[in-house]
Formats: sequence, C-alpha cells, structure tokens
Amino acid sequence: MSTELIRYSVSGQIAEIVLDRGPVNALSIPLIDALLAALAKARDDDAVRAVIISSAHKVFCAGLDLDIVRGKPAIETKAFLERLYFALNDTQYRMGKPTIAAVDGAVRAGGMTIAISCDMIVAGDGSTFGYPEIDVGLIPAIHFVQLPRLVGKHQAFGPLFLGEPFDAATAYRMGLLSEVVPKGTALERAREIARKLAAKSPIVMKIGRDAFMRAVDADFRRSVENTAESFVVVASTEDCQEGLNAFVEKRTPNYKGR
Repeated sequence: MSTELIRYSVSGQIAEIVLDRGPVNALSIPLIDALLAALAKARDDDAVRAVIISSAHKVFCAGLDLDIVRGKPAIETKAFLERLYFALNDTQYRMGKPTIAAVDGAVRAGGMTIAISCDMIVAGDGSTFGYPEIDVGLIPAIHFVQLPRLVGKHQAFGPLFLGEPFDAATAYRMGLLSEVVPKGTALERAREIARKLAAKSPIVMKIGRDAFMRAVDADFRRSVENTAESFVVVASTEDCQEGLNAFVEKRTPNYKGR
C-alpha cells in the first residue's frame, strides 16, 4: 500500500481510508492498487468492524487520469478496468463488514464508482456529483449497470448521457445517497454511523451483509463485464481520442463519428 496515495488508520474498531493523490485524487493504477490493498487490510483485520473511505482534499475524486486511455492500447485500458470495476467490486462484495463513503466535495466518473461501491454514502450538502465521460468521448460504462439499479431507468439516463453535474439534494432525491448533512460534517457523521455499526455482533454482521450482497448483486459481475468491453471499444475509437485530446488542449472536439 502506497502511503503517498492512501492514508490508512484504525481507531475504535473503525478503519479510515483516505484518498490522498492531490489535488483531485485522479485515478491511476497505483492509486486503485493502494485503495484495494487498504480495503483488503481492513477486511482481514478482525479488530476492524467498519470502514470509511474519504478524501484528504476538497474533491473526493474527479475520476480517472486521462493518460490511462489517451493514446493507450486497449490492453492497458482493460488492465485499469479490471482493477476499478472487477477487483473493487469483488473486494467490497467480500468485505464482511460495512463500508461508508464520506463525501464533502466533487465526485465524478470513476469517483462515483468508488463511492457507490460502498454500502452507504454520506454527503455534505455542498457536494456535487456527475458522469462527464460522454463529454470527452467516453462512456460511464459500469454506471450503465449500477445507476439504473439504484435509481431507475429514467432517473439514470439523463445524468449518464447529458454529463451534467448535479447537487447533493438531487442525488438524495434520486436515491443515490444515504444521508445529506451540512457541509464539512460528512466524515464526522460517517464516523458516528460506523461506531453504531461496529457495536453490532461481527459474526452476525458478516453473515447478514454477505446475504445482503447476494440479494442485491445478482448477475452484477456479468453485466459489468459486458459494459467493460464496450468501454474498451469506445476508448479505441477516433472520436474518443479526439475528445480526450480536445479536453487536454482546452478546445471544442471535432467528432467525425468513427
């Protein structure tokens, strides 16, 4: 686990995992590997009964580092997705203890993947959310599976295909968040919830959470594998590379439909 990218600590049976790749926690393979290692460490520690994921910065996570897909072969893009989509889901699925995302800032794209992978999301009322992938020629592939299951088809389509950010009140109304709290208090509220969860029987929590995950995640992995293949195909198109280059160069993309 890279201490330069992730801060990990345990206090009162609660593990706190803090994303710390400033300034916006852009997702790189090393950052995802560090997050996975931290989650595995918390999972394997019998003294830990609840887990919180938060950010050391004003932005919770702005999404993937564009260098992962910009000008890269499909095999490299797929290696990243195998971590962010499959390994993260598998690790969370088998955590055996509750996880909470404490959000007090912007959450975008791959940052949404991390937040939604948790059992609960507590957000400050100044937080914003969004799936801007389509504006740089990509697709928010995993969220084609995740978001409709959480909020329904018609609530999901607009955020996924318009790419426009939305506020915490909207996210809560959609059913995306567990709680909205005053700005700057999400972490403390997450700690309060974590303490209550940690006070439960650990064996009952594990058996119960395992049953809950089986009930709500039926066929999830197969569906995600299909969308991951679509992401890789999209990333190899000329329009995707044009969109990424235009974003980096701060110009309007010239899409040609191929």
